[in-house]
Amino acid sequence: MEKITKEAALKYHKNGRPGKIEVVPTKPYNTQTDLSLAYSPGVAEPCLEIEKDPQLAYDYTTKGNLVAVISNGTAVLGLGDIGALAGKPVMEGKGLLFKIYAGIDVFDIEVDEKDPEKFIQTVKAISPTFGGINLEDIKAPECFEIERRLKEELDIPVMHDDQHGTAIISAAALLNALDITKKDISNVRLVVNGAGASAIACTNLYMKFGVRKENIIMCDSKGVLTTRRTDLNESKKDFAIDSEMKTLDDAIEGADIFLGLSTANVLTKEMIRKMNENPIVFALANPNPEISYEEAMESREDIIFATGRSDYPNQVNNVLGFPYIFRGALDVQATSINEEMKLAASKAIADLAKELVPDVINTAYEIKRLSFGRDYIIPKPLDPRLLTAVSVAVAKAAVETGVARKTIDDWEAYGNRLSEMLGYSNKLIHRLTNLAKSDPKRVVYCEGNHINMIKAAVFSKKDGVCHPILLGSEERIKHIARENGIELNGVEIIDHRNIREDDRRSRYAKKLSDNKSREGIRYQEAFEKMSDRNYFGMMMVETGDADAVITGIYSHYREFARTALEVIGLQPQYKHFAAMHIVQTKRGPYFLADTLINRWPEEDVLKEIVKLSHDTVEYFATEPVMAMLSFSNYGADDDGSPKSITNAIKYFHEKYPEYNIDGEMQLNFAMNKDLRDRAFPFNSIKGKDVNTLIFPNLSSANISSKLLIELGIAGESIGPIQMGLRKAVHFTDIESSVRDIINLTIVAVVDAIAHSGSLEQ
Repeated sequence: MEKITKEAALKYHKNGRPGKIEVVPTKPYNTQTDLSLAYSPGVAEPCLEIEKDPQLAYDYTTKGNLVAVISNGTAVLGLGDIGALAGKPVMEGKGLLFKIYAGIDVFDIEVDEKDPEKFIQTVKAISPTFGGINLEDIKAPECFEIERRLKEELDIPVMHDDQHGTAIISAAALLNALDITKKDISNVRLVVNGAGASAIACTNLYMKFGVRKENIIMCDSKGVLTTRRTDLNESKKDFAIDSEMKTLDDAIEGADIFLGLSTANVLTKEMIRKMNENPIVFALANPNPEISYEEAMESREDIIFATGRSDYPNQVNNVLGFPYIFRGALDVQATSINEEMKLAASKAIADLAKELVPDVINTAYEIKRLSFGRDYIIPKPLDPRLLTAVSVAVAKAAVETGVARKTIDDWEAYGNRLSEMLGYSNKLIHRLTNLAKSDPKRVVYCEGNHINMIKAAVFSKKDGVCHPILLGSEERIKHIARENGIELNGVEIIDHRNIREDDRRSRYAKKLSDNKSREGIRYQEAFEKMSDRNYFGMMMVETGDADAVITGIYSHYREFARTALEVIGLQPQYKHFAAMHIVQTKRGPYFLADTLINRWPEEDVLKEIVKLSHDTVEYFATEPVMAMLSFSNYGADDDGSPKSITNAIKYFHEKYPEYNIDGEMQLNFAMNKDLRDRAFPFNSIKGKDVNTLIFPNLSSANISSKLLIELGIAGESIGPIQMGLRKAVHFTDIESSVRDIINLTIVAVVDAIAHSGSLEQ
């Protein structure tokens, strides 16, 4: 991880527009009518409706998606009481995290008031603006009373994240650590070092999960909290024990769990060695933990260790919780965040760590693999699945405990909407996934010994999308799976080169030689071909032993294209086949062809690509509006590809007048209908937004699809999707990601459903 310097931090905050957040309009404002609706006189109408029914503020204003991050600057990070204004960069940062992780808008409010009663009254006075309040960086013990009062006196969610955020996340880590060590939560001994707001909140939540109070010892900077001490405030008195112990060293003897929310370097290797077997050590002091990671690992081999730092395993980070907790609470218009909602959040986070980790997370953290175990007891902060897992759990708990003013009838649809909101998925993928789940097919992954193929097969099986079959050495595949912590439950493995498969190879060879005998393929040659994974996998589909094939990570596209033509062949209505990529953008999906097969398509091939693309886009329940692209516009150049495109357009306008298609045209005119209609008012797709782009050659199509993705203009990408073969045979790009292969698997299953005749039109 790059070292953060003072200069870099100041430059980050100052350069360009100062600060980290801004307010952006969400409604049109270009015309006088727009402005009249936004302000006077139109704004009076929603005002009057809200006056009659205050709940309508959730319908007509941003209240339902707006959180206040409020602080008085008395306990900022590890900086202490630096004042309200000095704490503003932190509050802006919190607002940024709310937005990027959960799509929640934030106003950061710094209140220059240390008197608890005056602070409470200030927050109450401004509370109608917000759907929720995140209290931040307020020192103990005042923070306890401030939060208690505001929760009692306001009808919107209020949470002091410094208390409950760490409690929720560390509780999730604790549940999983106990699971790994096989320890009973009701019997474990807990030592807490630090007796501030966060430590007390953590301890209280642990007790809700089953830690018994008589098994807890809490220490502050002066030692163990005992009934003999006279310097304890009311919060600390609640955890005082009748004991002769005085120091942390005394307390830690025989402990199962150490929770540190104190200062650096107060825990030693010798202390950890005094703990019970399989000790759980959460050293959460920031920025430096109570004991360094290196020293903790040296202390003993059976330790489970967590810190608040991102550069070590098991980071207990509040960002795993607060964005999604408020997201769920806002979406059901909850009146509070109660204990059940916190418990639900912890359980959801804990459960997520046990799931197979998506490739995107391994890539983001530059880690070869993550799997549930001692070095991975909680999800990584960048895990996009947190949004749905935690928000749905919190919203459900709010509904079930009666604090929700709005209910949700379809939880799956709610989860899908959350995913779509931040671009982690899209409607097309959800629609195809649901269709694939309705009739999962047998999918052969020809390169079954590639880690991405293995992961994609396991994910697809778990999601109920398909019945996966991995081709390759069973020993090799299982070895790779073990190395990467992957369970192959329910995944079939076929070693196509094993002698046990000779009967199957013979059957496939006979079928191929019978089909292609007039093309010179004899049985012995066909039998030899069956040692090739692509021939074997495609023959599984051809004979009905499987329904779809995924291949292409190792092979050159011309090789598997030639094999597909030989084994599977074209649909009778086509003379050529092609490939398409679907890229999801903020403007919706775009369909790009041909991105893989035809290098320099002649006029007749271009016509076939158009027909294939038209049918494919319609197949995805989208009306195709097609532009044939070139470097020129409407006959400006009458040679080469422009001439072929001009002839093709004439053909479609005459033979297929129902097609929405035009060209040749440059990309900017295809993408900007206003520009196109103004410059070329005669165009036949006037007023329509193009969604399907037909490129003049393979290079331009392939480069364009990858450029959109690499520049971040496109979100999810699906493809390449083959168009025109008789059966569901699909090709990946070289070194496709796991997500790419999963998306292609979904398409392959839907394609197989269509070929089986069970897809309703």
